[in-house]
Amino acid sequence: MPSYSERLIARVGQLNTPALVGLDPRWEQLPAEVKEAAQSAGGSDAAIMARGFESFCCEIVDIVAPLVPAVKPQVAFFEQLGPAGFTALARVISHARAAGLVVIADAKRGDIGSTATAYADAWLAGEDPEAAPFGADALTVNAYLGDDTLQPFVEKAVSNSAGLYILVRTSNPGAATFQDRSSKGQKLFETVADVVQQLNSNHWPDDDYGSIGAVVGATWPEELKSLRRRMPNTPFLVPGYGSQGGTAADVAGAFDPNGHGALVNSSRGINFAFQKKEYAEQFGPAGWRNAIEAATRQMIADLRKHVPATP
Repeated sequence: MPSYSERLIARVGQLNTPALVGLDPRWEQLPAEVKEAAQSAGGSDAAIMARGFESFCCEIVDIVAPLVPAVKPQVAFFEQLGPAGFTALARVISHARAAGLVVIADAKRGDIGSTATAYADAWLAGEDPEAAPFGADALTVNAYLGDDTLQPFVEKAVSNSAGLYILVRTSNPGAATFQDRSSKGQKLFETVADVVQQLNSNHWPDDDYGSIGAVVGATWPEELKSLRRRMPNTPFLVPGYGSQGGTAADVAGAFDPNGHGALVNSSRGINFAFQKKEYAEQFGPAGWRNAIEAATRQMIADLRKHVPATP
């Protein structure tokens, strides 16, 4: 059974891009036709919004599936709608898996013992999309409670050929408040990085990359470079490109010379590209699908200017 990283690297190589499209549906920003269609079927506010989120995200999946290797649904936007939202999320994940995309559920789960096991059972389907209720290939995880909280997730990742992305150096401005705290000459985020790298060395000693990844923001380009050296066998998930200010040049340090080792995420910049002046003028209000495709292609081209080409 190929590991998560082996499957991901194959998909990245097939499309020759590390671009990752986040799925961040926001009701007030959805295209008018999507909202109108969702409202026409009636129901509660939550049911209407969930219907719109599912339709919008599935349309994005259909647009980007031939272009990028993976998508990253942001669980919070669905969870806020309760059961209807979770049902919509499960369908979006299933639709994306059927389209051949790698799916990273951005839920940032983290807890101890049997609770962590339950989270892993819920999300980490891995290679077989039917092996967990939500069917994701990989899951984002918060390790703040300690390294023992990672073990249930790691065990599930190994058994199901799934992936994890541990929060190491996040893209938000306030990350430094905790993550830069030093003890014994080492910053907290460096301590987490060392734990993640060791997990990969322990479980995938013969692979170029293990399946336990690190979330490292594009807004910290120097840390990206230092963490790549510190974590040579760890795949990165890089948020912060685009709307948060990170550039293609900023993310270059996340990659190895062969163009492997990272996925670079863009969510709002692609989901709602039709609201940008350049695309609105080119495609008009009804051309939101064209705008999403154009923005995705623009991201791919931008990354290729700075990221080594995959073999």
